[in-house]
Amino acid sequence: MDTNARSLTKTITWRLTGSGATFGISWLVSGDIAVAGSIAVIQIVANTVLYYVHERIWNTVKWGRS
Repeated sequence: MDTNARSLTKTITWRLTGSGATFGISWLVSGDIAVAGSIAVIQIVANTVLYYVHERIWNTVKWGRS
């Protein structure tokens, strides 16, 4: 089972990757860096919380573990 610190580190690194992509796509679609930044910030907060909770729930599932 992952520790809380490991889950949090994985959460942060994944969010940086995903949010960079969201920012880039939002900027390409909107052409506005401020709009892209706003979308990316909202996405960072929402998805960070959701991913962390998801990881912690999956750590309680025994299916697929040796």
